[in-house]
Amino acid sequence: MDVQESVTFAKKYLEDLISFFGVNVTVGASYEDDIIELNVPASDITSILIGRNAETMRSLQYITSTTLRNQNAQLTRVNVDIADYKRQRAEKIATDARTWIEGVRTTGNSYVADLNAADRRIVHRVADEYDDIHTFSEGEGRDRRIIIAQKSS
Repeated sequence: MDVQESVTFAKKYLEDLISFFGVNVTVGASYEDDIIELNVPASDITSILIGRNAETMRSLQYITSTTLRNQNAQLTRVNVDIADYKRQRAEKIATDARTWIEGVRTTGNSYVADLNAADRRIVHRVADEYDDIHTFSEGEGRDRRIIIAQKSS
């Protein structure tokens, strides 16, 4: 299955999965940097599709990605975003990160945050904008956290 067939398959597969929830939606699909981007518009069941702590959305993403791998698709990495939840979350985390960084710059004390991998990547990206701040992650698995510190410490 080539790149375009992979994108088309993922789009149709996710639309079919969502139809089991009783809603027919048209999923937006594109690909960039070898990642299939699937965007589900808002609907009556948006909160159900996202789920608590976005677990349902991550599950839809995982199932779609696994199915692509099983179909020997050329592209298998998938990013599912429902009603711009991930984009809005990324903006909120970036805003929080700037606040945390200003706190570190003001007090000189490191800041530790329990965040998932995607949110930690956002904080790392924001911290790259500051010459006097560095970030690193410690711990394993679900106990992994990000530390924001001044470069001098």
